[in-house]
Amino acid sequence: MSHQRYPSHSDAVKEPHSVSLKVLRLSRPSLVAQYPVQPPPFLLGNDDATRSQSHRHPPPMPASLAYSPVSLKKKNNDNGESTNSDPFILSPMVNLPPSFGSAYVGETFSCTLCVNHDALALEDIAGGSKKTIRDVRIEAEMKTPTTAATAANAGVGAGGGAVVKLPLSPPGPGGVDDASSKGHGHGGVDLLPGETVQKIVNFDLKDEGNHVLAVTVSYYEATETSGRTRTFRKLYQFICKASLIVRTKAGPLPRLGSSQKGRRWVLEAQLENCSEDAMQLEKADMELEEGLVSRGLNWDVLGGGGQGEGQIEKPVLHPGEVEQVCFVIEEVVGDDGKGVREQDGRVVFGVLGVGWRSEMGNRGFLTTGKLGTRHVKPV
Repeated sequence: MSHQRYPSHSDAVKEPHSVSLKVLRLSRPSLVAQYPVQPPPFLLGNDDATRSQSHRHPPPMPASLAYSPVSLKKKNNDNGESTNSDPFILSPMVNLPPSFGSAYVGETFSCTLCVNHDALALEDIAGGSKKTIRDVRIEAEMKTPTTAATAANAGVGAGGGAVVKLPLSPPGPGGVDDASSKGHGHGGVDLLPGETVQKIVNFDLKDEGNHVLAVTVSYYEATETSGRTRTFRKLYQFICKASLIVRTKAGPLPRLGSSQKGRRWVLEAQLENCSEDAMQLEKADMELEEGLVSRGLNWDVLGGGGQGEGQIEKPVLHPGEVEQVCFVIEEVVGDDGKGVREQDGRVVFGVLGVGWRSEMGNRGFLTTGKLGTRHVKPV
């Protein structure tokens, strides 16, 4: 994992550690576009000019015509198959991420923590004593830039940042047993030379700005005559960007006849993809305050919500594109004649949640702040 800031050591003695830490981000591969190469024109012609050129330039091997949609079997009277009988813009291969990549609000940040025992088993050849590594523990924390919205939910001051302790999930099959942080009540793991212990951390990104992943590794280093507990800590910094910009506008609607007691509003929202990748919107739902009901006028409602012929495809947003969603919100008036409670002359609707998937299936979810409108009493 890149973006390492600096290591900090708590040991007083400047001595290399017997274990090392590797932090790698877990992300899905990306699709690769292929661009078919057409064969040279003289290989497909039948006139004298093209024949003379074909003598000077022997035909290339079929494998060199990378995914060419045009086969040479017509020229050579070959009944065999083409080099690519069904050309497509996407290659059958995928690309692994070459670098850390970009982190976006609404996505889940995942990485693997690998603690390796790099000490050689033949240390006694150089005159040193053989060391035994015991009770290896890993602890991970994430420092986030707390905004005003998240500060109100977390009960901390805005702008000061918040530190979140990250739970560690077990490795895949065949891995070493649990080596968890002290705060989770699990014991450490003993490592032989060449062994490793891996843990995976997941964190939902909710704020823009600098994030710092702090990983602390502690272990007991024992020799034939003594032993000591050693600890080191590494910090990794990355920037989280906005993936979806939500712009909203609310306005009143007239009542449906004199029998309707409650008020009505229309809430419009523009969803702009400001990331570098395409995304497919999965849902846009309102989480309303008490005393309100809503009705969406979007693709999930217009298409019937099923898989039949009338189903409308979920919108796909490429970078910079915009999709507009709309909701009709109605006030529910009780038997006592009271409806939704106003706050300082403002009607609070609730929050809007938007879910999407990236081109390789990564899920994302974004929740806005409290949405509403100022109630204007009739004259």
